[in-house]
Amino acid sequence: MAMTVVVTRDIAPRFRGFLASCMLEIAPGVYTAPRMTSTVRERVWAVMEEWFRELGGGSIIMTWRDPREVAGQAISLLGIPPISLTELDGLILSWRAEPSPPGECPGNDPLKPT
Repeated sequence: MAMTVVVTRDIAPRFRGFLASCMLEIAPGVYTAPRMTSTVRERVWAVMEEWFRELGGGSIIMTWRDPREVAGQAISLLGIPPISLTELDGLILSWRAEPSPPGECPGNDPLKPT
């Protein structure tokens, strides 16, 4: 079981009520659960994904401890450009891919070797 944090922005009240039923809202739009199991976390995320497809809205970020991920932290996102964690010379960097200009091949990643 790991600490799970969800941060929301501009979402429907349905999300807020659901998250408040299984997590503590420590600030507006910020929810925490100190001992959420992976099964519960996956179910919560599945519900939010389904509702997000139906309702759209702002953004939702969920993060939790995961020793298999870069920096030991996993991130799931809805509604905003994906964030990637990358280790570079011992530093953990977070970055978002920029949209490709017209006519340029998408997927050029300056941090990944070619």
